Amino acid sequence: MTKIFIDGSQGTTGLKIYERLENRSDIELLKINSDRRKDADERARLINESDITFLCLPDAASIEAVSLVKNDSVKIIDTSTAHRTNADWAYGFAELDSSFRDKIKSSNRIAVPGCYASGFNSIVYPLVKHGVIAADYPLTCYAVSGYTGAGKKGIAQYEDEGRDCELDSPRQYALTQEHKHLKEMKAISGLTRVPFFAPHICDYPQGMVVSIPLFTDMLNKKMTKADLQKLFAEHYDGEPFVKVRDLGYSESMIGANNFAGRDDMEIEVNGNDERILITSRFDNLGKGASGAAIQCMNIALGVDETTGLRIEN
Repeated sequence: MTKIFIDGSQGTTGLKIYERLENRSDIELLKINSDRRKDADERARLINESDITFLCLPDAASIEAVSLVKNDSVKIIDTSTAHRTNADWAYGFAELDSSFRDKIKSSNRIAVPGCYASGFNSIVYPLVKHGVIAADYPLTCYAVSGYTGAGKKGIAQYEDEGRDCELDSPRQYALTQEHKHLKEMKAISGLTRVPFFAPHICDYPQGMVVSIPLFTDMLNKKMTKADLQKLFAEHYDGEPFVKVRDLGYSESMIGANNFAGRDDMEIEVNGNDERILITSRFDNLGKGASGAAIQCMNIALGVDETTGLRIEN
């Protein structure tokens, strides 16, 4: 069996990875005693005894954990932002291009994408790759997410009975336009201009919608929404984790929590002849975090990518 260690198993992402692995017969989970979770020597021992270690830690702690690796055969799957734009690491979104999947298969260092970045890149990477928009297109990204993306402290704040009434409404943040996902959003999609990003945290647990609006007169080529739907359908053809919906799939509204508990995502194209809206909908803890991490592990192990994960039609 494959030996797996989760460094940071008590955080939201670590707990969700554990849930997806605990009943798998091909996995042996290496566990650390609760009183030694911050013991560098004990963590180093478990990391180097594992075949794969998941890092579910803050950036600085993830960098430190990588420095503890002495066994050259250990694969590290890092869920932090620390290594997502490091060229020596595989970026864990296999569906973007065959080169991404090939690197995940061959690398011992894999960086799991950020949740917002997953939605953004699922849309923008194909647009740039296929020449629909220029690399300096002035992109705007509007997104809403459930509060579980805020980590333990944020979750506790939202689930506190005496919470501030402001939490009843969506709250826009990253007001300085310095959100930590912007770096990978720009780098992975090959942009030369940093996009404008307006994320919102909302009063529901899981799920997110990431939206990219386009003006058709600013595209590199004349394209209708039908043309764009076809482009995305062909780009993600055969990919079980990314569904490209037919035009008109959502009649009037797109809910953000419909994919809660799932590990796949869906892309829709809506709008009119002048303004087109492309959306990516998924679970911020699924394809946006723990589910993506397990998918990367499955690819690295050479097993069916969907093993232990929940996908639907």
